[in-house]
Amino acid sequence: MSAAINTLLGRLAEGGQQALLSAGLKGLEKESLRIGPDGMIARTPHPLALGSALTHPEITTDYSEALLELITPPFQDPADTLAYLDDVHRFVHANLDGEILLGSSMPCGIDGDDSIPIARYGDSNIGRMKYVYRLGLAYRYGRTMQAIAGIHFNYSVPEKLWPVLQELAGDTRPAQAFIADAYFGMIRNILRHGWLVLYLFGASPGICREFFTGRESLVDQFEQFDDCTLYKPYATSLRMSDIGYKNNNQAGLRISFNSLAEYVDTLSRAIATPSPDYERIGVKVGGEYRQLNANVLQIENEYYNSVRPKQITLSGEKPTLALKKRGIRYVELRSVDLSPFHPAGIDLTELRFLEAFMLYCLLEPSVPFSEEERVAANANMQAVAVSGRQPGLQLRRDGAPLGLQAWAEEIAASMAGICDLLDQGRPERPYSASLAQQRDKIRDAELTPSAQVLEQMRGSGDCFGAFAQRLSRGHAEQYRADPMTAEREAAFRRQAEQSLAEQQRIEASDAISFDEFLQRYFAQS
Repeated sequence: MSAAINTLLGRLAEGGQQALLSAGLKGLEKESLRIGPDGMIARTPHPLALGSALTHPEITTDYSEALLELITPPFQDPADTLAYLDDVHRFVHANLDGEILLGSSMPCGIDGDDSIPIARYGDSNIGRMKYVYRLGLAYRYGRTMQAIAGIHFNYSVPEKLWPVLQELAGDTRPAQAFIADAYFGMIRNILRHGWLVLYLFGASPGICREFFTGRESLVDQFEQFDDCTLYKPYATSLRMSDIGYKNNNQAGLRISFNSLAEYVDTLSRAIATPSPDYERIGVKVGGEYRQLNANVLQIENEYYNSVRPKQITLSGEKPTLALKKRGIRYVELRSVDLSPFHPAGIDLTELRFLEAFMLYCLLEPSVPFSEEERVAANANMQAVAVSGRQPGLQLRRDGAPLGLQAWAEEIAASMAGICDLLDQGRPERPYSASLAQQRDKIRDAELTPSAQVLEQMRGSGDCFGAFAQRLSRGHAEQYRADPMTAEREAAFRRQAEQSLAEQQRIEASDAISFDEFLQRYFAQS
């Protein structure tokens, strides 16, 4: 175990404060493509019965009109988080007319950019802004990358733990300064060690050939699994590789994670810096917007990264301004693939490991990033995404090579004490059991989800699309066979109706032009 973590956990236990570790809040955001009866991406509008994608707090859309995003409130017990996500799925499945939710991260049932409808949010200024932002993404990167789905694990450190950690650190600064620095230390450690999440939970080693329609030159990077599936034999998460969630267009960005002030400053600078490439696209052409602006980033969310510091924003408030004013509320881990083997895309064992992993990243010492370390961290993520199960794979740490298996065992050993404390009062020791399950995967790569996906495809003879859709239909049938209570369903229906009414209220209250709305939005400081 890390000596620093061992000492800190010991001091928490001596003070009878170890129970504070389990009081963090855990929430989920889960994306899934709607797929029609023909196996293709749905071209239908967002179902009215699900409410307004603009204003519903728990059922919205991401990039595409067909890419649902299901959001849970935060809970202390991850079992409650998963149970809530299950209920959202039940409500959604009860209101999909012949459609299903695709249970894989990498899309199937698409055929080039034109097959992917961009999400619409109504006629209000904020609704138009959300659409134009997505239209800008289409012009800049294409639509196909935006159809990739994932799970975001949102974690906030227990509020009552902060003063204890600050006292143990002997830090006498204002609490908000200590909390901001601790969160950024946590984020840097997630960037250093986040490749482990890809190895353990990556479930996208293959991809439909149709994903590259219009980009056929990329096909040569892959091997052919069958006539309609491309893959990399040792890949864990193609979603997190350069052809997926990562994007080469942003390779030159130097967003700092060394402090809140530096993060806000470097991100704000990218949003305010013109890009010659994007200026050639045009902003408003023939009276119609193509993008929000021609800068390196249109808004903060365009910056693709595996982790983000987050603060709840007020209506129309810039995320960087919310962070600057009120600090960090929680951290969003964005590197989790959908598991095609679980109806909700994730299970309780995984959630418990992720909670312990976030605490490990918080408690492990975290020095500021050098440029060399930032580059190495990105390279490690890419290596594990495309080759994580390769025997003897070497990563880079502190300028030297280190085997993935040895490094992963170090992290797991350092997490053992955290899991012990999280298990206190639970005779079944679920956190230690989850850690043991992940250590088995570290020792045997064939137990990882990415290996299991390929093994099951070989056993069934399915191409990737057929495999993903077969499991997805099973998940839909499972949810429909186990509906929620009438009381819960009524509550979800009221929430959907209220969201539709709220969208109408927003549209009726707009009193300025869209041009002026954008000008005011970007003028916030």
